Amino acid sequence: MRIWLDGALRDADSAQVSVFDHGLTVGDGVFETLKAERGAVFALTRHVERLTRSARGLGLPDPDPDEVRAACAAVVEANPVALGRLRITYTGGVSPLGSDRGDAPPTLVVALGESVRRPDTTAVITVPWVRNERSAIAGLKSTSYAENVVALAAAHRAGASEALFANTVGQLCEGTGSNVFVVLDGELHTPPVSSGCLAGITRALVVEWAGAKETDLPFEALERAEEIFLTSTLRDVQAVTLVDGRAVAGPGPGPVTSEAMRLFEAHSRADLDP
Repeated sequence: MRIWLDGALRDADSAQVSVFDHGLTVGDGVFETLKAERGAVFALTRHVERLTRSARGLGLPDPDPDEVRAACAAVVEANPVALGRLRITYTGGVSPLGSDRGDAPPTLVVALGESVRRPDTTAVITVPWVRNERSAIAGLKSTSYAENVVALAAAHRAGASEALFANTVGQLCEGTGSNVFVVLDGELHTPPVSSGCLAGITRALVVEWAGAKETDLPFEALERAEEIFLTSTLRDVQAVTLVDGRAVAGPGPGPVTSEAMRLFEAHSRADLDP
């Protein structure tokens, strides 16, 4: 594997980051995950723009968009895969131990891992922990991901692929690495960004292409939803058929979910950088 680290491609075993990097010591960094398919990267412009927004939200210098684009292109070319997870990581760089930043420049890493297409349906669980919609990093794609690791491990123990969070006021928010959509009375809804959820790239495209409404919803909406689906970079649109072991609609994607899947597939094939 060839990895981009601070301006150059390197072999994986020589791509080393300092043990004093602020992304390692205190999680002071942001990241993006992109879909790479047969040498093409999907929605690169949107991902680079969100990386910049997240960096600004943490007070990091803006990443150089030309370098990020060049790094992505070089890594994809150096690591040919049919389907891959392209990861951009941008951190506070070498800093003192503790929360203060140092004077070193940020660290930029781009790596690619091979992936497989997700199944059309999945199971999820709900968890007792909440998203803080008033957090300083709410809506930022921060590398501080420990609470997602804990929640996702709980999902896996329950035989599910994702865990869903409410926010501090009991509204439906998001998954550990996905956004959630529900069908209520035949209409498609998803929580607004003000709920504390990440402004997902796939989420935004589904809202645009499938006409979903951004709606504050109680967490209990999961119990009465006619259909539920998840969106993320590698899930695209994925139907949820079980929530906490309870069946949602039929064994496969419902009609609204199926149409969202069809629209996403058609539009994303027609335009790789929407």
